[in-house]
Amino acid sequence: MADADTDRTKALLREQASARRAALGEDFRQEASRRAAAHFAKDVTLEPGAIVAAYWPMRDEMDCRPLLLWLAERGQPICLPAVVTREKPLAMRLWVHDAPLYPNGFGTLAPADDAALVEPDVVLLPLLAFDRTGTRLGYGAGYYDRTMAALSKPVRRIGYAFAAQEMPVLPRELHDVPLQAVVTEEGIRHFMDNGEAA
Repeated sequence: MADADTDRTKALLREQASARRAALGEDFRQEASRRAAAHFAKDVTLEPGAIVAAYWPMRDEMDCRPLLLWLAERGQPICLPAVVTREKPLAMRLWVHDAPLYPNGFGTLAPADDAALVEPDVVLLPLLAFDRTGTRLGYGAGYYDRTMAALSKPVRRIGYAFAAQEMPVLPRELHDVPLQAVVTEEGIRHFMDNGEAA
């Protein structure tokens, strides 16, 4: 359980991070999304058949769709998360490019309920903010932390964000799963599992 001071700090940081991201112009966001996809394609090595969990963007998140197109073109399996209930991990559903997607709450889309459930090898995590040690600030519902804890195997955890979403220091609690890398429009940065910059 988070203490009250940490909860208040995170709530304030979420407000600041949301405002910072919302201030980015639409043209900038579109170009940044294309550049981030190009950096991922150049700098992230994927094994053949490795399943990549991405996300369908909501509001003003970094747009994964240019990256989804690249992954699909090279035949990389893709899954997208679906909310099952408020307390459960996300269901990672296999998705074939151009297959229909359906509203899944929060303004995002997910594959159909009968899509195959899979465990990814790489997870792209949306976020509100990150810091130089790989701490991720999400939206506060804990979906991704629960999902990472429920997987039966280690996965590569890569944040996908705008460079402007970096903050100097973020609080990290025991249940907060750190990033191993973050991809932005400026390139990729790696973090060590001990919370230091690589």
